[in-house]
Amino acid sequence: MLNEIKNKIDRTLVRYVSQIDAIYTLKKISPVLSNHIKEYISRQGKRVRSTLFVLSYLGYAKTPKPGLYTSALALELLHNFMLIHDDIIDRSALRRGKPAMHTMLDSHLSAYHNLKFNGSDLGIVIADVIYAMAIDAFLEIRENPAYKEAALKKFVEAAIFTGSGEFIEMLAGAKPIDKIAMKEIYKIYDLKTAYYTFCSPLTVGALLAGASPAQIESLIEYGINVGRAFQINDDILDMFATETQTGKSEMTDIKESKKTVLIWHAFQKTTPRNRKIMQQIFDKSNISRRDLEKVRAIVQSSGSLDFARRQIKILVSRALRASAGLTMKPRYKKLLSTYPAQILHI
Repeated sequence: MLNEIKNKIDRTLVRYVSQIDAIYTLKKISPVLSNHIKEYISRQGKRVRSTLFVLSYLGYAKTPKPGLYTSALALELLHNFMLIHDDIIDRSALRRGKPAMHTMLDSHLSAYHNLKFNGSDLGIVIADVIYAMAIDAFLEIRENPAYKEAALKKFVEAAIFTGSGEFIEMLAGAKPIDKIAMKEIYKIYDLKTAYYTFCSPLTVGALLAGASPAQIESLIEYGINVGRAFQINDDILDMFATETQTGKSEMTDIKESKKTVLIWHAFQKTTPRNRKIMQQIFDKSNISRRDLEKVRAIVQSSGSLDFARRQIKILVSRALRASAGLTMKPRYKKLLSTYPAQILHI
């Protein structure tokens, strides 16, 4: 069923991309703008957010309405908007195994001289266009206007929370690691990942179908716990997986001095000498490959990888308890209960 939903989303995306120029006249405005948007949003992805949105809607809807899968693309477009900004902030050159948006635009601009802007500047503008496209796509479903308004408010809330999470994460990066508490890290995880990737898609879909406030609260609890687990798993991949495996630049968290569960736990559990090494590395403006390897070795030796994996299992258990009280249709409830194991490979 999940694969069926994802395949429908992918097919809808192909049709959508083919119609972009007709809908928005982007190619007439600028072929560069049109071509870069179409290439970027067409890339292969897991479609986690849009899949959860459709799953939740179908779980509560009495009769699914036309335009559902076009509305689902709104979650994908919002994700692309966030990724472009994220890669500019993190100075990441890769996204989904291909050049990041700002990297592609820098290549395009290389033929010009004496420019007063760069690919990152253009990337911000393109991301803003994609965000507007996301809202427009969301409105395509022909659902109850009251349900639609409530769902759209929740959709916009996702952008607000995610941007706020990015903001406080950047400020946290400027703080010494010994001044960061675990609850601060989870606050960032909740805003940047849990609400945006899990709570919002699930609650937007449920609200669009007319689900009750009690069901929305249970979905939020489920989403927070799965989101935290998902982010911890992503932190592990960032530190220990290769660029080929993840499709993006490796160890960006360390390069950007991000305070993750792995880093926090390692700093708490390692030796005073290693704490000093970690702090010195995070204080550097340019972190070398050797520095990155040192931090990775400290994380491994401190038992932080095992700690992070235990946290993932605890969080998934909490999520499953939250999902037990959901009143959505049984087959969709079952899919939701098995979803964490599929995306986290546990």
